[in-house]
Amino acid sequence: MDKSLSVINEVLVDIFKDILYIQHDYVVNKGKINVKNLSYTEMHTISAIGENSSKSMSEVAKELGITVGTLTIAINNLVKKGYVSRTRDELDRRVVLITLTDKGKEVCRIHDEFHTEMVKATIDGLTKEEEEFLVKALYKLEYFLKEKGEEVVNKRG
Repeated sequence: MDKSLSVINEVLVDIFKDILYIQHDYVVNKGKINVKNLSYTEMHTISAIGENSSKSMSEVAKELGITVGTLTIAINNLVKKGYVSRTRDELDRRVVLITLTDKGKEVCRIHDEFHTEMVKATIDGLTKEEEEFLVKALYKLEYFLKEKGEEVVNKRG
């Protein structure tokens, strides 16, 4: 592996680890509520539900790339912890809607705040051209990861 590939690999791996760890710490220490009982996965589930509306279980599962069964386990825990409420759709009682409680909305707001700060710090001082190049590179990375993710799903059957 040449020097650039090695450096890029190291930086990407470090960024991934740092985002998970620092984001969790940021949310735990920034809010007015005690959220030390939340895992990384639970924080991302809260973020996928979002602050402003109810979503169906299938919508959130699709956004997270998991099954509804897997999401059900996470939602059960989040309901017990007081971050999420669950109701049935009035028009179609088979559909389960999930909504953030006030406590869940606070976590979502702080989580989103971290992401905003992270993105602003990333592009601070870049020219418009550099910003466009970064966006293009990130889209390429995202495309690669989605392709690899589809391969994994297809292998599992």
